[in-house]
Amino acid sequence: MRAISIQQADFDLSAEVAALRVADGQVGAVATFVGTVRDRNDGAGVSAMELEHYPGMTERAIDAMVTEAHRRFDIRGVRVIHRVGALRQGDQIVLVAVSAAHRRDAFQACEFLMDYLKTQAPFWKQESTPEGARWVDARASDDAALARWGLPVGNAG
Repeated sequence: MRAISIQQADFDLSAEVAALRVADGQVGAVATFVGTVRDRNDGAGVSAMELEHYPGMTERAIDAMVTEAHRRFDIRGVRVIHRVGALRQGDQIVLVAVSAAHRRDAFQACEFLMDYLKTQAPFWKQESTPEGARWVDARASDDAALARWGLPVGNAG
């Protein structure tokens, strides 16, 4: 299974994991990451977040990184969901779920894909704070996480 969705609607973690497992009898492990809208970022309160993307371009970029994850790790399936539009504090933003025969490949591929999404995927995020709206950029620590995989670092947005 290989599925990438950019959507406004929320997602059901249990249903997504079940779909990865049922599709392949060789799955022995599923690693997941779910990112949510925090109530604080860089010392400021956050009440909401708006996410934008370029339809088509975003999916192609993520698909290329999923192909790279399959090349690097012995994985069986991948499910990536990234929400766009207006989100409130506590809402789910992103799901990366990876299935494999063994946990090590599932964990590593999940982390690899999340490091890419955090820094390179073409999304633009704007937070609503008491001081007003502000655009969110990748942190140096996010770039360092990506660089350890041997990928070029250059923030996409």
